[in-house]
Amino acid sequence: MAESTPQPICNILTPVGMLGYGLDLPSNAAALNELVKNNAPTAIILDSGSTDSGPEKLALGHMTAPRSSYVRDLEKLLRLGNEYNVPVIFSSAGGDGTDEHVRELTTIVEEITAREENAHYKLKTVSIFSDIPKPLLHERLSSNAISGCGAPVPPLTPSDIATAPTIASQMGPEPFLDAMRRTPDFSVLVGGRAYDPAPYVAFAALCSEAAPLEPTSSPEAQRLWGGFTHMGKILECGGHCATPKSTGALATVYADGSFDVAPVDPGARCTTLSVAAHTLYEKSRPDLLYGPGGCLDLRGATYEQCGDGRTVRVRGGVFVFSRDEGSEYRVKLEGAKVVGWRSVFMGSVRDRKSPLSFWCRGLATLIGQLDDYLETRVKWWARKQHEGLDGDWEIDFHLYGKDAMSAVPPNEGKPAEVFIMGEVLASSQKLASSVATSARIAMMHGSYPGQKATSGNLAFGLGGKMHIELGPCAQFSIYHLLDLKPGEERLHTESNPQGLYTQLINTFGQGKPWHTDGVKQMDISKSAAPEKTHSINGVPQKETSSLPKTLGDIARVVRSKNAGPFEITFDVIFEKPAVYQLVKDFGVLTTKAIAPLIDIAEEDIIWSGFYDQALAFKTTIPRLRKGKVVPNGGFMENDVHASQQYIGLLYMELPHGFASQWEAIMKDSPS
Repeated sequence: MAESTPQPICNILTPVGMLGYGLDLPSNAAALNELVKNNAPTAIILDSGSTDSGPEKLALGHMTAPRSSYVRDLEKLLRLGNEYNVPVIFSSAGGDGTDEHVRELTTIVEEITAREENAHYKLKTVSIFSDIPKPLLHERLSSNAISGCGAPVPPLTPSDIATAPTIASQMGPEPFLDAMRRTPDFSVLVGGRAYDPAPYVAFAALCSEAAPLEPTSSPEAQRLWGGFTHMGKILECGGHCATPKSTGALATVYADGSFDVAPVDPGARCTTLSVAAHTLYEKSRPDLLYGPGGCLDLRGATYEQCGDGRTVRVRGGVFVFSRDEGSEYRVKLEGAKVVGWRSVFMGSVRDRKSPLSFWCRGLATLIGQLDDYLETRVKWWARKQHEGLDGDWEIDFHLYGKDAMSAVPPNEGKPAEVFIMGEVLASSQKLASSVATSARIAMMHGSYPGQKATSGNLAFGLGGKMHIELGPCAQFSIYHLLDLKPGEERLHTESNPQGLYTQLINTFGQGKPWHTDGVKQMDISKSAAPEKTHSINGVPQKETSSLPKTLGDIARVVRSKNAGPFEITFDVIFEKPAVYQLVKDFGVLTTKAIAPLIDIAEEDIIWSGFYDQALAFKTTIPRLRKGKVVPNGGFMENDVHASQQYIGLLYMELPHGFASQWEAIMKDSPS
């Protein structure tokens, strides 16, 4: 451990980064068993929300995971909470945190509690709601109190508000803290849409009532709020801060705002680099992280490896409240709408040149002229068949394998097969299916120069279907910042009637009341030993004797990911400080060099720079389709998380002379 250990004020366990994704009961019981030994208040806190999977939750009322997945996870969480006498807290219920999904997850808690085997449960459950009424938004829009969340986001319109079925807002920690203070003996807290760290910040603040949290402009308060927020930023993703990346993580928060973080998985460990690098993940920039009511400034954050080799102590982050800087308290609004209906057809094309055929050597093949064929034959035929019909539609194509080369003779080095998915968006499901059918027929039976297989061009019929109706197509339409008046960021109560957020308190079950006193009751000695994680994500690269040729040869991590629905961010993380410095000295990563590799104009890059704390480089760009800004998850989406956009950077060629200096560095510090 570090040389000096300040007074612990609370412990927090996050079993998994997303409720509904599954968790291991024995390993989390073991983690709780260790955490409660310091006698500090302890809670199980986790997130349940994200825009990563697209807009369907908000537009269509779907949840991120099947209802049965939430039941499975909550069964385990409620058992842990009950048997260790710690509260279970989660936010953004159902994935989007709408009022409907808060009620649904609360119902699941009630159902689990009502089972005969859980007759000893008596769970005081607080539900917090975060939907924002449309009249308020229309009023604020007319007074210019709503702005886009990021440069690529278009201005909000009255139509956007009117056509969104539900509009949620990302609560800050204030409603959670208000609810915890008003009901200190709560057992479960089901939160609506919230800033991911919000419940973590609230619980830490609840447990540090004696600390100088006010005035928020004081350096002491900024340090405490900064530590709480930084801790929440890390823990809300579970074990992503560890190497190898694992499922859960835990933290102990101290009275000076510092905190320790470690993975739940005994086969993983946190390092100073893995923890520092976490603030790169999904963020437009890593050093200044804006959220409800202010900004987390991590430029002075430090990371210290503790003596056990798997725990890291973090300190130095500060949270600057916007009102202390003369600005408004802002919360993020999220909404989506239905823009049409979709149908698709699928199949593959195999026509290709063969070096063994004399007759085919001089002929074009369908794969070789596929782009032109889709444009001039398939789209043309679909338009021709729907001339004069009512309704709007568009069609485009996903092509897989078009640029992939076969490694099998005699087609080595040539495209072997191309998989095609034609996607249609139309003003009705009937029209979408009609267009998809016409396009499939043209794809199947059209002619082209050099054609030999006159019986058909397309291998199709996957799943026994000619086409598949996908139903309504959703699109993010609201991703904006709302200026709040004083008090609106809090819970609506008798003493604060201006609060926008409401709560409902229920007590489920008839068992003996229990409290958050951290007393262990669960005998984990009878549980199976927790399994080690088998993930290879984030594992340090193997040493190689060959000289590096590409960026991927020298970087520990090269990745891409959403930074909200309208942006994609790229991270390059290095293992050795000397290699990181060499990359900077050679000017390998500049906006001019990387722009063509990620298919963006240099002037369109939103943010780009190095982050010394994590030995990393980051660049963030708008999410584009055919040169236009589009949010994730809509028409023609094929990488909703944007996790496969990094390939251009991975194979970026290193400049002349770099490899020899890299080799000298590796000889001097081989480990």
